[in-house]
Amino acid sequence: MQVIGLCRFSYPAIGGYQVEHETVEERRQYLYNPERLEERFRLFETTTLPGFREQTDEDFELVVLVGECLPQKSMDRLYDLTSGIRQVRIVKRTPARHRPVVKEVLHSARTDPDQPCIQFRHDDDDAVSVDFVERLRLAAIDAKGLTRNSRTVGLDFNSGFLARFGPDGTQALPVFRSLLGVGLGMYIAGGCKHTIMSFTHHKIGRFMPVISYPDAPMWVRTLNNFNDSPHARASKTELSPLTPEQEGEFIARFAIEQDRVRRAHSAG
Repeated sequence: MQVIGLCRFSYPAIGGYQVEHETVEERRQYLYNPERLEERFRLFETTTLPGFREQTDEDFELVVLVGECLPQKSMDRLYDLTSGIRQVRIVKRTPARHRPVVKEVLHSARTDPDQPCIQFRHDDDDAVSVDFVERLRLAAIDAKGLTRNSRTVGLDFNSGFLARFGPDGTQALPVFRSLLGVGLGMYIAGGCKHTIMSFTHHKIGRFMPVISYPDAPMWVRTLNNFNDSPHARASKTELSPLTPEQEGEFIARFAIEQDRVRRAHSAG
């Protein structure tokens, strides 16, 4: 079964963000602010990509959606960072309405629309565990009873970490969050036109059955200066430095190495 992920990397869509702007140019100026882009790249390199590079099931595709207007220096950097990960494919689009664009990109990624697939969404500053794709496939098998009557089924891994990354390493807090977006997948039947982006992630349970898995930590949601969610930016959540055991867990579960995090976030 085909597994497709969609990651928007500072794509200047019209709509689709909680932080609103009146014009595409205002959205572009916000997203392409050098300070914001630098933070995004550091998190993408040290937090997001390691887990996808080390997936135990290598049969998946991560589509990274960018604007054609992304500054060339940033575009080159993005290609350099992802060049060694064959599952990553960068797709360029002009700024447009969010929902039609992401729908078109995901439909285009399906090799056989008449066959079922699994889709997931991913933010460019978050991480998933190295067995995320493998677990999605197993979850789709669990969902077989539901798929007889439902063309879509949510697959929600609700255990993970909230975390901040910086020059001193990682501060984190283990949490349970349902339908957070990160760690959330969706089974889609053959011939079905819905995508993982057809539904607001925290409302997906209103439209389909959802299977939840609370067993192992499956994701890291980053709290940083430019989170799209105002709640995340203003979060007063008390995080603690990783213990030695948690440092080992971050390597084993997410391929996130603290020395690399410290170096990246200390640079320039």
